[in-house]
Amino acid sequence: MNKGEKTKRLPEWLKMKLPMGYKYSRIKNLSQKYHLHTICSSGNCPNTGECWSNGTATFMILGDICTRNCKFCGVKTGKPAPPDTGEPYRLAESIRILQLDHCVITSVDRDDLPDGGAEIWAKTIETIRKLNPTTGIEVLIPDFNGDENLLKLITDTRPDVISHNLETVRRLTPVIRSRARYEISLKVINGISSAGIRSKSGIMLGLGETREEILETMDDLIQQGCEIMTIGQYLAPGISHMPVVEYIEPEQYREYGRIGLEKGFRFVESSPLVRSSYQAEKHAEKMQDRNKIKYVKNSNISGPGVR
Repeated sequence: MNKGEKTKRLPEWLKMKLPMGYKYSRIKNLSQKYHLHTICSSGNCPNTGECWSNGTATFMILGDICTRNCKFCGVKTGKPAPPDTGEPYRLAESIRILQLDHCVITSVDRDDLPDGGAEIWAKTIETIRKLNPTTGIEVLIPDFNGDENLLKLITDTRPDVISHNLETVRRLTPVIRSRARYEISLKVINGISSAGIRSKSGIMLGLGETREEILETMDDLIQQGCEIMTIGQYLAPGISHMPVVEYIEPEQYREYGRIGLEKGFRFVESSPLVRSSYQAEKHAEKMQDRNKIKYVKNSNISGPGVR
C-alpha cells in the first residue's frame, strides 16, 4: 500500500461486517484458552467478522511466525519457535467442543524444519479425525518445496479437501511470493489430484494481472486436476506490502466464476471478499455426493457473488 492508498476510499462492495455475537466470542475465547492461532486474525482476513459470527474459522498450526516474507501476506515473518507437539490434540478438542461439521486448517511455512512441518500436519489431521469422526476436514497446505515424499505424508491421511494456493498468475509470482514457484505449486496440486483427493486453489486479483493471464491460470489448474477455485480481491495488509493496482468490479468476478465453471471446475467461489476458506463448508456440501452433483458447472451458481 502506498501513501496515496491510505486515504483512498474502498469501493462499496469491499465493506466488511463487524465481528459480533455469541459464536464470534466463543471462537475467540476458545482460541485463547487453547493457545491456538487462526489465519483469520494472523492474516487480517476481511471476513473474520462474518465467518466467526457464523461459527466458522480457519485454524493455523505450527505457530504464527512464517519463515517466508511474501509481499501480499499479513502473517508475521521471522524465526519461529519449535513445533508444539501438544497442538494437534488441543486443536482437535477445540473442534469437538465447537461441534464443527467442517473444519479448515492451514499453517505458516516452516522452511526451518527438515520436513517443513509435514509430520505435525499428518498428526493434526489424524487426531482431528480420531476425535471428530464425522467432521469434514479441509487443509490449506504449503508447497513443502515440491518434495513429493512430504506431500505424501499429507495425502496419506486422506483429508476431504487439500488446498494449495497459486496466489497469482505466473508472471507476478516472483514479484509477490518470496520463495514459492508457480510450477512447484502446480506440481503440488497435481500430486493432490493424483492421490484421488479433491484439490483446491485460489488467486487474488488487483495486482496488475491481465484477463488473459487469469484465464491461462485457470487452464493450468484444470490441467493439474484442480476441482475447486477461489478468486478474490487483493487488499494490502500494510504499507510495506504490495500496493493494490486495481479494485475489480463485482460483475467481473461473476464473469470469471461463470468462465471457470465452463472450463470444468466443479465449484468456483468468485467475489471481491472471497478468501481461500470462505464458505468452505458449502463447497463440501455441494460436492459430498458425486452421484447427485455430477458437475457444478451445470448450475447457475458460481459463488457468493450470485445470491
